[in-house]
Amino acid sequence: MKTKYLILPLCASLMMLSCKQKSEALKQSNYPAPPAAEIIPVVFNESGNKRTDNYYWLKDKNNPKVIEYLNTENAYTDRVMTSARELQEKIFNEIKGRIKEEDVSYPVFMNGYYYYSRTEKDKQYRIYCRKKGSLEAPEEVTFDVNKMAEGKKTMMYEGADISPDNRLAAYIYNETGSFADFILKIRDLTTGTDLSFSTGGVTSVVWANDNKTIFYTVTDETLRPCKVYRFNLGAGKHELIWEEKDPSFNISVAKSKTDDYIMIGSYSTTTSEFSLLKADEPFGKFEVFIPRKQDVEYTVMHHKECFFIRYKDRQNLNGVLFRAPLDTYRDMNTWKVIIPHDPKVRIESLDVHKNFIAAELRKNGLTEIQTISLTDNCVRQLFFPEPVYTVSLAGNPEYDVTTFRYTYTSLNRPYTIYDYDTGKGESVKLKEQEIPSGFNPDDYTVERIWATAEDQTLVPMAIVYKKGLKMSGKNPTLLDGYGSYGSSFEPDFNPSVYSLIDRGFVYAIAQVRGGSEMGEQWYEDGKLKKKINTFTDFIACAEKLISEGYTSPGKLNATGGSAGGLLVGAVANMRPDLFNAIVAEVPFVDLMTTMFDSSLPLTTQEYEEWGNPADQEYYRYMLSYSPYDNVKPQNYPHILATGGINDSQVLFHEPAKWVAKLRANKTDDNILLLYVNMDSGHGGATGRYDSIKEIAFQWAFLLKTLSLDK
Repeated sequence: MKTKYLILPLCASLMMLSCKQKSEALKQSNYPAPPAAEIIPVVFNESGNKRTDNYYWLKDKNNPKVIEYLNTENAYTDRVMTSARELQEKIFNEIKGRIKEEDVSYPVFMNGYYYYSRTEKDKQYRIYCRKKGSLEAPEEVTFDVNKMAEGKKTMMYEGADISPDNRLAAYIYNETGSFADFILKIRDLTTGTDLSFSTGGVTSVVWANDNKTIFYTVTDETLRPCKVYRFNLGAGKHELIWEEKDPSFNISVAKSKTDDYIMIGSYSTTTSEFSLLKADEPFGKFEVFIPRKQDVEYTVMHHKECFFIRYKDRQNLNGVLFRAPLDTYRDMNTWKVIIPHDPKVRIESLDVHKNFIAAELRKNGLTEIQTISLTDNCVRQLFFPEPVYTVSLAGNPEYDVTTFRYTYTSLNRPYTIYDYDTGKGESVKLKEQEIPSGFNPDDYTVERIWATAEDQTLVPMAIVYKKGLKMSGKNPTLLDGYGSYGSSFEPDFNPSVYSLIDRGFVYAIAQVRGGSEMGEQWYEDGKLKKKINTFTDFIACAEKLISEGYTSPGKLNATGGSAGGLLVGAVANMRPDLFNAIVAEVPFVDLMTTMFDSSLPLTTQEYEEWGNPADQEYYRYMLSYSPYDNVKPQNYPHILATGGINDSQVLFHEPAKWVAKLRANKTDDNILLLYVNMDSGHGGATGRYDSIKEIAFQWAFLLKTLSLDK
């Protein structure tokens, strides 16, 4: 997820107020708070320790008192934000103006058809289409998600796998937003009607080469994908053929680019294993490629003449690319190194074709692309001129080709799709993201600066602001962060933040440890018993922005979602003095309660990320930073916390309990709001316009706390 520079004038009366008077005008006492959440102490005996939770009762969404509490909080939020409704509408229209409402994705050729999607004005969802053989051929609509969403408050279309004869589509969708509720159906694309087949809890699906057999993965009661079923249209029965017993592992099913193999991937956060079945033999037996070994991750890519394996272990954290013979691949002594391990370069992803490999690499926090010819071993590097950018492989679904696609973007450069010709060594621009309301990248300045963490580690930040903005220490600023699961926070184009930037904001992305922006060791240094680095890195970034004159504590704001919500929640306890306001989207703040409940989604799979609190040492460490457990009597910034009633990744009770405890403990008079979407899940509203409304609401909240909402 970005027109001309604009600072909204304050109303005359507010302009005349002193800074102290401005803060008085924003007092929560001006908005009578909702009734305090009832305190019902529950005492837990955990790892030899007692822990009391006064708001544990808020977990049960089947309890009418819980729904009443959430509705009361939502009503209070609506009341507080009433004065900003006009601003919300204005921001909504600004963001919508940066999005081409009627647009068509660039077609992708696959198995004789060109596939693409398009959007229509005033419609919430995409329409998926294809054309046979030529872009001049008649359009076939495969899925109109707008029609699928009719009469429903939520619709998530997760895509389809097309049968080899192009006749049937196995597709997955969701009508609640909960990870538990994904449904698999099969559509006859020649008639546009669905077969009688339907099953739930599905996370991935793939066709065998007989056009009759599908393999799909199903979740258990903790929403862990752990079973593979086979369904044959002729036999009409579901057969369980694979089950992952280890509760720390997930599974997925996919097909090789060569169409020769069905592959089951089993993976935890540190270990993986693949099992293969010939796609021409759907009733055969899956064979393990190489048995799993703790702390060894590998990915298999089939080539007609060999296997390519991306391999990572404790000695090769950034990964190695090997080539293995088809007949002796189980003997690692026969593997040959294609891309050696480099402690400064992480292998992000790979795309294998008949005559070349495309590799996405990460070096010094930035991505780059390298191609390797499989005919003459020639290596080519693609170079990009800007100091901060993101380039990503977009691949090519066909095996025997000479081109692949990639996307290029930066904080002030809209997404652009390119085709790269490996024979000519040339890139051709295919499509650039259009900004209908107008956008000139040269109107903005993009920088990369480095903060110094407590242990003297340099932490990168990507920054964008309106050109000519003076660094006087008075600029409103939004600092964004994530820092978990090794997920890199890329400095890409976000049209929504320009509603802040064009009002004089500095927007900064903190690439803190816990992500993989600086390589795999960056991730290792921000997890388990080093998790505190994620929070202190973010604090160092905030202090850097202040010391360099970008902003000041009264103007600096922070935001983070999901595990990024844990980040800003922890920082709110540790250094509330640094921030004016915090937006925590579906924040993972109730760490201890969640990680002690093995029946919840993700819990057992995340012991390798946070630690198992049943271990006394991990218990104490996790408790030391858990945002909910460390709320205490002190001043806090203005806070907006959001949740989704059907969220299966971060259950709604986490932000609800956090806000309840903050209300009971905070000593300031700053605004504290909870908004729970009562129709959706982890991603919030699913329609594109409804999603924009939620972003506009968050930006209006920030502007309100800065007295810039007039």
